[in-house]
Amino acid sequence: MPRQVAPNLVSWASDIDQDTIDQASRAARLPFVRGHVALMPDAHLGIGATVGSVIPTSAAIIPAAVGVDIGCGMVATETTLTAGDLPADLSALMPLVEKRIPAGVAQGHEDAPATDALAAIGRPETELTGKQEKTVLTQFGTLGSGNHFVEVCLDERDRVWTVLHSGSRGIGNQLATRHIDKAKALMRQYFIELDDPNLAYLVQGTPEFTHYIRDMLWAQRYAMGSRARMDETVVAALFEVVGYGDRVRTINCHHNFTAKENHHGQNVWVTRKGAIKAAHGDEGVIPGSMGTQSYIVRGLGNPASYNSCSHGAGRRMSRTKARKELTGASLAEAMAGRTWNADRAEALVDEHPAAYKPIDQVMADQRDLVEIRHTLRQVFNYKG
Repeated sequence: MPRQVAPNLVSWASDIDQDTIDQASRAARLPFVRGHVALMPDAHLGIGATVGSVIPTSAAIIPAAVGVDIGCGMVATETTLTAGDLPADLSALMPLVEKRIPAGVAQGHEDAPATDALAAIGRPETELTGKQEKTVLTQFGTLGSGNHFVEVCLDERDRVWTVLHSGSRGIGNQLATRHIDKAKALMRQYFIELDDPNLAYLVQGTPEFTHYIRDMLWAQRYAMGSRARMDETVVAALFEVVGYGDRVRTINCHHNFTAKENHHGQNVWVTRKGAIKAAHGDEGVIPGSMGTQSYIVRGLGNPASYNSCSHGAGRRMSRTKARKELTGASLAEAMAGRTWNADRAEALVDEHPAAYKPIDQVMADQRDLVEIRHTLRQVFNYKG
């Protein structure tokens, strides 16, 4: 249940530090925030805006609150397969996924012809360079790095699911950075002082605002289309390994985005920074960390959260701290019994489950935001 932790700031997090509250408070004090800022149970420090925050604004948007991975989100597909259909281990799936879904910083498909799916997304407002055009083409349907991943999971019925986390890749980052820098320049131009320069904003009705919205919406479409393409690839690879299978349904949702919505009787821009939309009946995907459970949920439409919920477990340690304090050996122990990138354990220490909040507690904290439909346990994990 929520509690007020500072003026104009409401939190669902039972595990939250003062630095995170202080950061979110700086956003909550902005004059164009309409209503309170809502912190989800996975809230933790971000750049400018807190990861796991929902910010309602009127006539202005903070580009850094959406972040540099515009449209980042989750896609999950339920299949007709059950645990009994899977081989003893999924090692045969790993090389197929690695080959067909490039992962890592700046990685893309070597041969990436234009597709109808990419054409349907349209073009951003920003005129792209030749290099950026290539990035758009080659990185469509690729995973990226950090905490992006591909998983095969079993639910409580032993039904097989695929789960994937990705965003708008290099082009989303470049477009976001351009608009964040522009917003900061406008603050300097108009002598507007902010508690944090990364809270620089764009005002509705200006060319800069319109330009950002069009680029942002394009990047959201790109991210969702890219996830859909990878989902098709992963499911096809899984069926290839097993020898058969069909899809049942797919859920594809953003957790870094802005949308115009009506809340508490007024039209506002709702920026969800590490949060998913959880209006009544909305289906969503909430992943845990490596080695922990993930969840398929249905929104309860809680107005106090602006119809939102957490996007994952939320970090307890920075990546730097995790690398210093955790080990590849303990990660391997946590991942026992799963097919994963075990040969890269040391490189993946910053994704150790101990670096994240316990996902079970996160879900308990938001029982008034979503209902759990399915609980997923990993049997295969491929990390970017």
